[in-house]
Amino acid sequence: MRTSRAGATTVDGGAWPSWGRLAWTSMRGQNRTFWRNPVPVFFTLGLPLIMLVLFGSLFTWDIDVGFGPVPAAQFYTPGLAAFTAANAALLNVGITLAFQRQFGFLKRIRGTPLPPSAFLGGAVVSSAWIALLGTLIMFVVGVLFFDVGIAAAKIPAAVVSFLVGTLSFAGLGLALAAFAPSGNTAPALANGVILPMAFVSDVFVPAENPPDWLRILGDVLPLKHFSRAFSAAFHPAVAAPGWRGADLAIMVAWGVGGALLAWRFFDWMPRVATGRRAKQEA
Repeated sequence: MRTSRAGATTVDGGAWPSWGRLAWTSMRGQNRTFWRNPVPVFFTLGLPLIMLVLFGSLFTWDIDVGFGPVPAAQFYTPGLAAFTAANAALLNVGITLAFQRQFGFLKRIRGTPLPPSAFLGGAVVSSAWIALLGTLIMFVVGVLFFDVGIAAAKIPAAVVSFLVGTLSFAGLGLALAAFAPSGNTAPALANGVILPMAFVSDVFVPAENPPDWLRILGDVLPLKHFSRAFSAAFHPAVAAPGWRGADLAIMVAWGVGGALLAWRFFDWMPRVATGRRAKQEA
């Protein structure tokens, strides 16, 4: 065994692909799996876009931010885009891996020479790509039809906020896959997490004078910080460059925490049913 100049390991005269190439191949496979199932495609990309169109058609007034009127879409489009990215990362990583474990696919993968980190890295990159696609679609519609403006000076802050938020929710998706009892329960768990989180995080409609416990809950959860950091890059009253370091740090903490939980509890073997269900399946 030796390493070639290109970085590939040579075994018995054949070149073994590098880690990055293996992760890229895994990402392509995960991406194909996503597009072949219309249900996650709709809930990940279609539903947020429908919400944007509905909001843009209903909330047509302008908001005065001190230096002139600004379309209301300027404020809720980034929030919905952040929700789209978080939803794509959490659901695609968590649900896909849970189903793959249930059907024995992860067991087969674990028995191959493919490094587990390359396979999981491909799943994370695939979810980030889908999140990016959904975010771009949201802004294309917002700019073309609802007069959403983009400040070039704040684009770096938007890009970093997007990457940090998406990867953080992908880490939480790994934790979701680790704790989901089965693939069948994973969608309910994922939606039971992300949808209530969106409401307490002021993503859809900002709450006026919420109870203290609800406000504190929203401040603790990562989606509000994702929405804040990303929306700041598009808020007309926020001066360039638009960085929100505290929100980024909180998202990093959540993502690292999710990844650590996945590292500790994630398994590759199909889980055995227990209790009454085990007797029924026996």
